[in-house]
Amino acid sequence: MIEFTLNGTPTRFEVTPDTPLLWAIREQGGLTGTKFGCGIGACGACTVHIDGVAVRSCLVPIAGVAGRAVTTIEGLASGLELHAAQAAWIEHQVPQCGYCQSGMIMAIAALLESNPRPSDAEIDASVTNICRCGTYERIRTAIHSLAGKAEVSHG
Repeated sequence: MIEFTLNGTPTRFEVTPDTPLLWAIREQGGLTGTKFGCGIGACGACTVHIDGVAVRSCLVPIAGVAGRAVTTIEGLASGLELHAAQAAWIEHQVPQCGYCQSGMIMAIAALLESNPRPSDAEIDASVTNICRCGTYERIRTAIHSLAGKAEVSHG
């Protein structure tokens, strides 16, 4: 039994300790916004926050989140109010196929929490998620539209 906080709610999953966090939150938690992409941590489709830090959930054994706080794309918004990154995605029409977008938004939300005015080089270094549709210019535009706003996070 692994106990942790998932999207603000104390949670416990009965899975083997080496089960990847990605599969636990999708299969046990029913939260399918976090996507499986590559299974080796390269693409970023599975990005979630652990204690506020963006991580690739396919690489994290569930035992590694015991007692910690995990936020998925489903927990990023505050009630019906979208997180600023989610709203910017809509405003700048970032997604095409959309498969990578939940992981991309999670990576960007973490970046903007730690660095509200990232340069292009800092964005490139921090957001290594892959978008097969190549919407990188729209992604960068959305990030820059948020950069420097007084409050990037929800709530």
